[in-house]
Amino acid sequence: MDINFELYKIFYYAASCQSFSQAAEKLFITQSAVSQAIHNLEEKLGGQLFFRKGRKVQLTWEGELLYKHIEQAFHFIKNAENKFYEMKNYDTGEIRIGVSDTICKYYLIPYLEQFNKNYPKIKIQVINRTSGQIIELLKNGSIDCGIATLPVNDNNILVKPFRKVEDIFVASEKYHELKGTKLHLRDLSGYPLLMLEKKSMTRQNFDTFLQKKGIIITPEIELESVELLIEFAKIGLGIAYVLKESALNDINNNHLFRIDIVEDIPKRELGICTIKGVPLSRAADRFIQYL
Repeated sequence: MDINFELYKIFYYAASCQSFSQAAEKLFITQSAVSQAIHNLEEKLGGQLFFRKGRKVQLTWEGELLYKHIEQAFHFIKNAENKFYEMKNYDTGEIRIGVSDTICKYYLIPYLEQFNKNYPKIKIQVINRTSGQIIELLKNGSIDCGIATLPVNDNNILVKPFRKVEDIFVASEKYHELKGTKLHLRDLSGYPLLMLEKKSMTRQNFDTFLQKKGIIITPEIELESVELLIEFAKIGLGIAYVLKESALNDINNNHLFRIDIVEDIPKRELGICTIKGVPLSRAADRFIQYL
């Protein structure tokens, strides 16, 4: 089917804005030109893409399906344009990085600071997501690279080792009787535990380790934020399982103490993830060299 790609461009803007008039403004064409383009595209495809809902337009089911593919293609085209302009120097460009809040705060910021000093004209965009969400952003072209907890079980993703990190158990003075003792993981089941949600790779790795040991632990509270886990531990709501670096300040200030565990819990591995077969811009490639 031979369809003018300009029609898909107009469709993309109309769907993104949910408005033919706003799409026309962004494309510097008339609203009637947008309407005619959508009508032509619908005729060529043989189906309705939009329906009117108040002052806005909304995608039909078929329109939603088409938009998901066009959005991905649009991101890749924009990436190609950016990479073309960056080819000769580092004077322009953008790097889009996917990383969790915690890993960004405790590991990535020094690299971002140094890179920005050396290449101030390159725009750095950081998108905070979980490891699973980072992989999805990579696959739809929304980011150039991501830092995720391994393993990443996707043949389309290229992974380079970044570093290993340690997660520890911490508690407040409410549990002072545990200071200076070594606990088996089974012993923790008798205490209220504060952990990340099951969908996080940190939690999944830990649960896999427990299964291998034949240990069952059910957390009292599950959260998305490591920072909140620490705050909850500080007020005595339970024993938190968190990234070691995130708790060091409170440990040093005696707000929390580390609980020693008999079992040797494996360190968590972080990887730098990119899409296989998709060339990186010079700027993104240079940043990965920093990491």
